[in-house]
This record gives sequence, C-alpha cells and structure tokens, in this order.
Amino acid sequence: MAEQNTSTAPLEKTFNPSQYEAPLYQHWEESGVFTAHPEKEGRAFSIMFPPPNVTGTLHLGHALNFTLQDILIRWQRMNGANVLWQPGTDHAGIATQMVVERALDKEGISRTALGRPGFIDRVWDWKKEYGGTIVRQLRTLGASADWSRERFTMDDGLSKAVRKVFVQLHKEGLIYRDRRLVNWDPAFRSAISDLEVENRETKGSMWYIRYPLDDGRTITIATTRPETMLGDVAVAVSPEDDRYRDMIGQEVTLPLTGRRVPIIADEHSDPEKGTGAVKITPAHDFNDFEVGKRHNLAAPTILDEGAHIWLDDIESEIKVVEGLADPAFVRSLAGMHRDEARKKIVAELERLEWLEKIEPHTLQVPIAERGGAIVEPRLTLQWYCDAPKLAGPAVEAVQNEKIVFEPRQWENTFFAWMRELQPWCISRQLWWGHRIPAWYGSDGQTYVAETEEDAQAQAGEGVILTQDEDVLDTWFSSALWPFSTLGWPDNTEALKRYYPTSVLVTGFDIIFFWVSRMMMMGLHFMGEVPFHKVLIHGLVRDEKGQKMSKSRGNGLDPLELVSEFGADAVRLAICAGAGLGRDIKLGRGRVEEHRAFITKLWNASRFLQMNGAAPAAQFDPTQVKGTLSRWIIQEARQATENAQAALQASRFDDYARCCYHFVWNIFCDWFVEFAKPIFNAGGEEAAELKAVSAYVLGIILRMMQPVIPFVTATLWQKLGYEGEFATTSWPIVPSIAEAQKAADDVNWLVRLITEVRVVRSEMNVPPSQKAPLLFRDAKPETIERAQQWHEAISRMARASEVSALTGEAPHMAAQIVLDEATIFLPLEGVIDLDAERNRLRKEVTRLETEIEKVTKKLSNENFVSRAKPEVVQENRDRLSDFEHELTRQKAALARLD
Repeated sequence: MAEQNTSTAPLEKTFNPSQYEAPLYQHWEESGVFTAHPEKEGRAFSIMFPPPNVTGTLHLGHALNFTLQDILIRWQRMNGANVLWQPGTDHAGIATQMVVERALDKEGISRTALGRPGFIDRVWDWKKEYGGTIVRQLRTLGASADWSRERFTMDDGLSKAVRKVFVQLHKEGLIYRDRRLVNWDPAFRSAISDLEVENRETKGSMWYIRYPLDDGRTITIATTRPETMLGDVAVAVSPEDDRYRDMIGQEVTLPLTGRRVPIIADEHSDPEKGTGAVKITPAHDFNDFEVGKRHNLAAPTILDEGAHIWLDDIESEIKVVEGLADPAFVRSLAGMHRDEARKKIVAELERLEWLEKIEPHTLQVPIAERGGAIVEPRLTLQWYCDAPKLAGPAVEAVQNEKIVFEPRQWENTFFAWMRELQPWCISRQLWWGHRIPAWYGSDGQTYVAETEEDAQAQAGEGVILTQDEDVLDTWFSSALWPFSTLGWPDNTEALKRYYPTSVLVTGFDIIFFWVSRMMMMGLHFMGEVPFHKVLIHGLVRDEKGQKMSKSRGNGLDPLELVSEFGADAVRLAICAGAGLGRDIKLGRGRVEEHRAFITKLWNASRFLQMNGAAPAAQFDPTQVKGTLSRWIIQEARQATENAQAALQASRFDDYARCCYHFVWNIFCDWFVEFAKPIFNAGGEEAAELKAVSAYVLGIILRMMQPVIPFVTATLWQKLGYEGEFATTSWPIVPSIAEAQKAADDVNWLVRLITEVRVVRSEMNVPPSQKAPLLFRDAKPETIERAQQWHEAISRMARASEVSALTGEAPHMAAQIVLDEATIFLPLEGVIDLDAERNRLRKEVTRLETEIEKVTKKLSNENFVSRAKPEVVQENRDRLSDFEHELTRQKAALARLD
C-alpha cells in the first residue's frame, strides 16, 4: 500500500486497523524510511534495542519498552535528527539451550547423543525457524527500527568483538580464573546469574541439631539444610554472646561423620536468631563462604554438579564414634539426591537422639527461572571479570552527569549496587553461547587468544591444545552491544556517527546486570560513555494496580489487544499511562478508551472531508482573518509546543494528555461544533474555515504520528496531504496576529456554554427544554460578544434567548457569575422546582450516609492493615467520588434555595 496522495475518496464510516496496519508497515519498511544513513548530515540520535531473547514472544513489558522507544525515534526523525534505532536479539544461552533440548526430547534425542557440534547445528536451525518471532511481532506494534542493520549476539562480527574484549581484559589482568561460590543450576549443571534466580517464599522446616563438645556439653545449631552438615567446618557464635563465650576456641564432634571442627567467634552469627549458633559450610552457602575466608577455613564440597551427595572431599575424615558417627551410614548416602539424603540424615539424627526438635519455618528458596530447579551455592573453578575495578569510571560518569538517570532517584540505586560489586562470574557450563577463547596445553599452560591459530603460535609446535568447554555469560556479549553492533573493533562510519548513543530505555531490574556493565565496557574500550541518558520505566500492572500473573489470571497479551483494538490504541494507552518512573495501570478498558479517541479523530476527519475541508498547498496561516480561525491556530501552536516540551522531558503521559486534550476537547468538542453553521452558510468565512480545519488537522496528524502512526498515516494519505507521511517534519505553527483577542473571545464563549451546561445538568433540565439566558451588569462589549456568538450559544447551551436583563431578576432562576456579569437562567416553568428540591435533598442525604460508611471503614485500623491494598485504595477512591458528588449536589440545591 504505497503511501501516496493519489486519492481523496470518502473515508469509510469506521477505521478498521487490520485493513491498513500491515500494508502501511510493509510500505514503510520497503521504502527505506526507517533506514539510518551515517553519511548524511543532521544531529545524530541513536537508541539501541535492549535485545530481547531470541526465544521470546512479545509481552506487555516489551510493548511498553518498545513503544516508548519508537515514540522517541519517530519524534526525533520528525525533528530532523539523523536517526538510528538499532534492532537485534540476544542468543540467551540457557533459555535457548533449554528450548532446543526440550524439542529434542520430544524426538527421543539427547543433547549428549548429538555431541556438541551436532547440537549447535540444531540450535542454529531452530534460530532460523523460530528466532525471528519477536521481531516480527514488534513490526506488528509499529516499531520503526532499521531492520537492515538487525544484529544477533552470536553474529560473526559480534563474536569477533567478544573474543577481542576477553583477550584484552585477560592481558590486563581483569579476567582471570578463580575458585568461588556461584549460583548453580543442578538441572542444567551450570553456573547462572543472579537475574536467573527467583527467590520464592516456601513453607519448610527448621531442624535443631545438638553438636557435642569434649567436656560433655552440647551446642545446638538451627538449620534449614541438615544435609549440608556433612561439609561443616566450624560452628560460629557471636563474640558478644555470653552463652557461648567460654566455648570459643573449643571443638565439637560432628554427628554422623565424626569430624572435629572448631567453635569460632564471628559477627555473622546473630544472637537474636535461632539458637545464636550457626553451622559454617563454606562450599554451600554464600555467607558461610565469607566466614570461611575470614577464618582461613577449608571448604569441602559434599554435593556434586547434579545435587547428589559426593564424599570425596571428606572421605578421609569420616570416623566411627560410638552413638554419634557411623562411616557406613555416611557412605550409604553417596550418589543420593540431596532431598532423599536430607530425609535419611534427619531420621538417623533422630534415631541417635542428636535431633533436638523440628519447627515449621518459612524460608526463601532460590529457584532457577529457567527450568525451576532449586539453585545450589556451589564452589567451582570459573572465569571471572574484575567488575569492581571496571566500575570506577562508570560511577564517575554518573557523578559527573555524563550519564543521567531519569528519574534521578535511580542513580542512588545504581551507586548502592556499584558499591557492593563482587567479581563477575562470566563462564557458563553450556554448549550454546560464545565459547571461551582459552586453550589448555599438554604442557600444563593456559593460552588465551582470539583464535586457535594464535593460541597454537603462543604454545609452539608439539603442544596439544584443548579449548575450554565453557561459554560466556549472555550478559558479557550484551555488555558490548552499544558498540559491537556498530561494527567495533573496526572503526566504521556507523560507529563514528552513532556512538555514544543518545538514550537507553529500560526497566529498573537490569540496571545492575546490563546497564552498569555496558557503562564499564563502553568506557574501557571506547573511552566514552555508551549513552547519555538512561530512561527507567516502571512495570505494567492491571487496572487495579496488581502485578500481572498467570495465577491471578489478570495477564494481557499485547498481540490480542492489537488484534482487537489496533496497534495505535495499544500504543496510546501505554503512552498515556507512562508517567516518569511510575508503574502503568493497563487493562482492556483502558485500551478501549483510547480506541474511542482514535474513533473520535477519524469521525472528525470524516466530517471535515464531507464538508469540503481539504488541504490547500499555498495556505498561509498568518493571513487568516476569522476569530475562530485565529483561535484554533493559536491553540494548535500551544499544543505542539507543549507536546514537544513533554517529549523533550521524557514525559510520555503529558505528551498523550496534551494531544488528547487538544484533539478531543478543543478541536472536536468546540472548534468543529462552532464551525458547523459557518460551513453550512458558505461564503468567504466558510472557505477560510475549511482551509484552516484541514491545516490544523494536518498539524494533529503530524503531532500524533509518534504515538499513533497507523491511523494518522491513513488519514494523511486519504485526505490528500502532500508528501510521504513517515518523513514529514514536526509541525511548527507560526504566531498569529490578534491571537490573544481571538482567544479571549472564544474562551469566554467556551466558559459560558460550559457553565450553562453544568447548571442545566445539576438542575436536571431536560436536554430538549430550552431556557433564556439573561445578562445583568454586563459590559457593552460582553453583550456584543454574546450577540456575535448568538447562534452557537443558542444551539450548544440550549438557550431560547440571549439578551441583557431589563427590570428585576426573574423569580426562581439559577445564577451564573462570569467575569463582571451575572447570568440568570429562569427555571420556573422549565422544571418542577419543588420536585427537584426534594430529589436533591434525598441525594444529599444518600451521599452523606455513604460517606459516613466509607469513612468509618477507612478509620478502622484492622481493615486498613489487613485488607488488600487495592481494596483499601478502592474505598479511598469511592470516598473521594462521593465527596465530589456531594459538593456538586449541595451547590445545585443552593441555587434553588
């Protein structure tokens, strides 16, 4: 569907998004309007996709993130910037490997049976067939990215960048191998990142176990993991705990294994928790690992990579102790899964009477986000990046405002995370991903190089090399995204033109995992920040403010919403709710409301077209003479300036609100209504007003292109506006002569009609019943103004007469004060005044009763503390509504009394 102005056929009665969206998008993409041209002039503006997982499908979080990006990109394109919106996807190591392994399981094939090369081939096959799902769905949403530059984190060019970065950081001592605790997924048998671990509240048990001292006393420890006692190396107590002060330095004999371990003093033990004594198992607990380092303790591993009991590290220390330890029992646990071993250990402790008691206990259990396995802290040899050393320039860049977070309070979160940085585990025990460029030689040496040929050259002839089996953490390649996608390490034109990027739009949950790491890598390798602004958006919640989840059944599929309401309605609903840093409340009702706005715009455009309002090529807005024409052009000028300012400040909700108010309230509700009789009358005034209508409608279409591109492009084409809509510029409206006088006149008219409508509504005057409007104490110019707009007042305020009051004020009339004038609306004979008084009094009584009920409920501390937050908020909203309505009804009653 070429976007050409070859036809001005009548608009259909209704806008059908499905008829226009796909053809329009295809035209845009094929015509190259989204393509970046680094060689061309213009201020550079660039945004990088936060690359969605190649396994992903579009969810509401994506819809929010990419809608906001697209609004900025389209707006900057309209403002003359040389724009690049760089798209791409992430290879998502563990997620993709899991998906492909599950597909193989259905075929009865195992990953190991295929072997590494065969499995990798199958992953690439899967990627070719299914990996583009989310980018196709983003097109459905209207994302105007430069798809010709689409990248994938496993592309050859990006792989080259990853290898170069690894080798350079290794040479600088910033990448090294170390034996430390990691989050370990026993199902995938790999280290995983903190972001891939979900802590779930679970009901479990706390076991109290007595450990004997040599002097006949015992010390009781409390644990949720009795199976890890096989790897205990100490019992820790607080140095300030008087109960255990004389035990510090003594030894206990561990039940079951007979191993002897010391009682140590360490602040890690909290006298207020449990028994105040804690078992220390450095190889299986992050806190214990730190205690072990402080006290130079051993760290025996007692669980293998699949979370089965493994005794090699403690085999030589297992002893027979009568009534306490039996090596035969301990050895019977070897190879047993931790859950089964836990039951056996608890039963044996109970049999030997070393189990003091068991209590119910609620705990946080770490669960692997992919696959659902319980994550184990595990001591393994891994590759690490010295993140604390790389962090300094990133922190400084934020402190010096080279990078600004919006909202600014997220900078505090960033600083807090950066202060707590630990070495970053960058190796993963997977097959899918960037394989670590390190080779182990038959000479016992390790060779780190970009290629095997380089590694062999380092090793020399005769040394047999074996490449490291592990791959890099997905976040490692993602950290290079802002410059690797632009061709680095080659000094490409795109890299020179678009780096640093302008803004990063992302959620707060990955500030630490991705945002900070891009800062580190960008500053280290490019000597420059990767972006100037980090725009943090909130979460999408349902209409009541609850988090969306499958269990609640309140989730929404953005593609279903697009199918039902159109992409524009979804985009506009998201934009309208996207306050800076705030969560967005979104439901079907909100999307439907914004589809109603699109319908309103379509209907207004159709009305103008039917009345002959067509774009005029030589139209000069500065030459208009009519009051209504000058007023609406001035209002359009103000609206475009407000919209521009809102987008400049990343206030998407203000931008939507400004557009909504101008289009619906000013243009449709007032201007079009005022224009109707003038259109019908014909003549020069009508001709001017039709040209003005088309001019202002063109401004609206351009002003709203960033958020509702499909309906605005359709109207632009069908109504005969000139030029390719996708490349039109942001509307600049000139100042208009005598604009203030026109504004004063029309705004007075709007206030008058509005006040009359309010009074008629409060007084329950039937719409069909007309009533006179009588002006007292009005200046001559006010009477003249009223006469000038007599037709509009009569029609829109349902006035049977508009005139100055002569004589006494009418009996039983509602009064309106407007500037210097008092306007009477006689009601005698128009409504039954006694019946209306009775109705209003009953309504006031009803509202007062409702307010009393809700106030009583909200004053009840038990209700406020125990009820769901959304229920409490619902009652607060009801109270506010009742109070507002009571004020309105009392005002109406006062008018009659």
